[in-house]
Amino acid sequence: MHQLPNLLTLLRLALVLPIAGLLLSDRYTEALLLFAVAGGSDALDGFLARRFGWTSRLGSFIDPLADKLLLVTSFICLTLLQVLPFWLTLAVLLRDLLILVGALLFRLLVGAAEFAPSRLGKLSTLLQMVLVLFLLVELSLAPAILPLRWPLTWLVLLVTLCSGAQYIWIWGRKFRYARMRA
Repeated sequence: MHQLPNLLTLLRLALVLPIAGLLLSDRYTEALLLFAVAGGSDALDGFLARRFGWTSRLGSFIDPLADKLLLVTSFICLTLLQVLPFWLTLAVLLRDLLILVGALLFRLLVGAAEFAPSRLGKLSTLLQMVLVLFLLVELSLAPAILPLRWPLTWLVLLVTLCSGAQYIWIWGRKFRYARMRA
């Protein structure tokens, strides 16, 4: 049972390509179902890991990777389909790249450090998932909710930009502190 969260994460990873294929072939209802399963597996594996202490080094690496891969792939597909604006997908990709490059630079210049996701970072990821789910519901079941697309899109952009700025600020502080101690 200890490996159940990792198995759920692997399921989420395995769903990325089928979701992309369904999106690109305009099969939104099926994509919605698989995306909902993927989102549910994310919530369940997190709950199980925290509640029962079923954490692992592998899980701490593949869980955020699975989330990012699912979201980035979905955002790119929805942008190619002209459902999401290019600038939003670019902002999401640049934020993720910023986090990756920032962690790499910190490791190279200062050394290893623990960087836990911030609440704002978690909110950004959650809102990105909600936006994809919303768009899939709109495209497959409820076109009448279209007027809500833009407010949600702008909210995702705002939180994504704030989250990126927060990571820069946090890492900048840690970098200055580490340099002062050296």
